Amino acid sequence: MAEIVRMPKLSDTMTEGVVAAWHKNVGDKVKAGDLLAEIETDKATMEFESFQEGVLLHIGVSKGGTAPVDSILAILGKEGEDISSLLSGDSSTNAAPVAARSEEKSAPETSSPAAPTVAAPATTTTPVQENSNDRVKASPLAKNIARDKGIDLRSVMGSGDGGRIVKKDLENAAVLPAAASLKGSYSTNSHEVAVSQMRKTIARRLGESKFTAPHFYLTMDIDMDQSVAARTVLKNSMNVSVSFNDLVIKAVALALKKHPAVNSAWLGDKIRFHDYVNIGVAVAVPEGLVVPVLQHADQRSLSEISAAVRDFAQRAKEKKLQPEEMQGNTFSISNLGMFGISNFTAIINPPDSAILAVGAIRQEAVVKNGNLAVGHRMTVTLSCDHRSVDGATGAAFLQTLKAMLEEPLMMLV
Repeated sequence: MAEIVRMPKLSDTMTEGVVAAWHKNVGDKVKAGDLLAEIETDKATMEFESFQEGVLLHIGVSKGGTAPVDSILAILGKEGEDISSLLSGDSSTNAAPVAARSEEKSAPETSSPAAPTVAAPATTTTPVQENSNDRVKASPLAKNIARDKGIDLRSVMGSGDGGRIVKKDLENAAVLPAAASLKGSYSTNSHEVAVSQMRKTIARRLGESKFTAPHFYLTMDIDMDQSVAARTVLKNSMNVSVSFNDLVIKAVALALKKHPAVNSAWLGDKIRFHDYVNIGVAVAVPEGLVVPVLQHADQRSLSEISAAVRDFAQRAKEKKLQPEEMQGNTFSISNLGMFGISNFTAIINPPDSAILAVGAIRQEAVVKNGNLAVGHRMTVTLSCDHRSVDGATGAAFLQTLKAMLEEPLMMLV
């Protein structure tokens, strides 16, 4: 008897899924455990194995299509079996129409595992190109002269009736550079790209965070001279390779243990204070941002933190992170220092009460012991939810963080 294979709920926040690839065609035999499809959730693209056996009789969501959780993904049964009653009797088939994200045919392709899904352009608008001079009030002769000489009529004051530009107005007009004088060949094309499940979730969650949690920001400069020296010693003398981000994670984790109010979550009618420290580490991927969680970061050594973060970053780019690896955060860190960004603010990652934005380490002139010297400085900004974290509480946390990074041996005691 034919059975319905439904769109699975692959993460706790998943409400719909996108079929990134099919690994079976209609008419193919499917065994339990066979890779049936790849499903893009709000957090990752995951392989979906069949729990049933039979012949693939129907595909409910074409490659690139979107469907809600529990809607018909496929139907398996005996070859030639009538499945019309299943299609007509299942209310979920009409719950939400499949929104195809590309113009591909509904027939699946059998291929090797697909590369990370990138939504195809949905519509390309190609309007007729128009010279901007044609929209300016000017005589036909003036327009021809401007076109031949490369003059932008929008920069010319007209002396004719109603400000109309005439020939004499062009005598002293500035000529555009040769590269700009393209006689109407400026591109006016644009294109649209369907929003991925990940980007939808980012927009929804961060929108809710920004507009429901009253953010306030605390910024502090940290002397990183000792951290720079400690990292060099670890690398050269102990053969331990750690990044500055690893040092920040370790320092943050220990500081949170001293300031549990920052390691909390606002729950509406109560505040949850966590006795453990799970730090979400923001990782940029082509589709947006993922935040894998480093469990019990305060109990990990620097080398363990370094190895875990490198592993997270690699698997995030390969879309191999599992949903459970992006859950359970109590605090988050966003570091843009590697891009040369010296100072920025981050949006709190729900349900955390705070997030730390970390800028680049920069060399600048500083005064030490009354003398001018070159020092290493790093700017951090703590975004706080004012419902659960007060200004003085956030400031005390930053003071502890600053002390640890300025005397990194404190992290080893």
